[in-house]
Amino acid sequence: MTRILFIDRDGTLIEEPADFQIDAYEKLRFVAGVIPALLKLRDAGFEFVMVSNQDGLGTSGYPRAKFEGPHALMMQVFGSQGIVFREVLIDESFPHENKPTRKPALGLVQHYLRDRSIDLDHSAMVGDRPSDVQFADNLGIRAFQLKTAQFGGQWDWAGIAHELADAPRTATVERTTRETRITVAVDLDRAGASSVSTGLGFFDHMLDQIGKHGGFALQLECAGDLHIDEHHTVEDCALALGEALRRAMADKRGIGRYGAAIDAAQAVAAAPIELTLPMDESLARAALDCSGRACFVFDGQFPRESVGGVSTEMVPHFFRSLCDAAGFNLHLAVRGENTHHMVEACFKVFARALRQAIRREGRELPSTKGVL
Repeated sequence: MTRILFIDRDGTLIEEPADFQIDAYEKLRFVAGVIPALLKLRDAGFEFVMVSNQDGLGTSGYPRAKFEGPHALMMQVFGSQGIVFREVLIDESFPHENKPTRKPALGLVQHYLRDRSIDLDHSAMVGDRPSDVQFADNLGIRAFQLKTAQFGGQWDWAGIAHELADAPRTATVERTTRETRITVAVDLDRAGASSVSTGLGFFDHMLDQIGKHGGFALQLECAGDLHIDEHHTVEDCALALGEALRRAMADKRGIGRYGAAIDAAQAVAAAPIELTLPMDESLARAALDCSGRACFVFDGQFPRESVGGVSTEMVPHFFRSLCDAAGFNLHLAVRGENTHHMVEACFKVFARALRQAIRREGRELPSTKGVL
């Protein structure tokens, strides 16, 4: 779906003079930072639509000929820099006429409301006046009001481009059942120390591996029915984390999608090693596809039935539950002699594969289907 950036003209793309009319070439001045910001937003996949009120355009007080020359030069400059507008929509009425085509009314953009190929949920409006903010509210999209001495606002073009093009992929999930209360927050574009508390020290340590070696910020708090056993805590944490990862990746545009890793200290010489993470005698392999189709395949047997108060049968169950919630296809295999090493290798190798898969590589959607 197409994301649209609706943009006001005077005071937003070009500076607005004291008489509010850019009717001479010498009045044409571009707003600071607008061209590099639009280039960044273009490269992030946005298309541009200009929406402008030009009071009395075509009347004797504002002849069309005086408007068209500076406007054409502005469009030529934008075009020379590779910035193209999908449409230029101009209302020529006076405020007292209250025409439905005058911002903040939506008469000029009704066709975008009917076009199902337009992603209004992720589109936005940039303007300098409160009426531009109201226009965005009426259209149901996000508003950015440029900071000006006359109308206030808090944004500049660099900040808008960063917010929309470099938008951090974050998500917070709260999951409450009769058995557990969980809050998970992830930021896939910020590496940081994990904060995990589930009441199970060994499980906390394993979840911390996912954040640390996955290269993203992870916060997880869980209060579960550990007086019964660890099953609900482990399972529900996996479901909540998987849901948070799915939400944070959003449409998955630009991600690597695939990840593969091996975690080993004494790896077999014939084994292909993309990444190595020493876990003594243990060897773990992971192959991951963020395909949107949940599938989990596990190959391994643990020498002990439990480690750190967590049943080893819950290890594959954790990853299966996470895959179900995130829509991951994960193949995971482990062998070794020390159960602690083997379980930790599983979590580390998954994290390293995930790190590859979620890494941004551009704006392309890595699928021939056109959807993930």
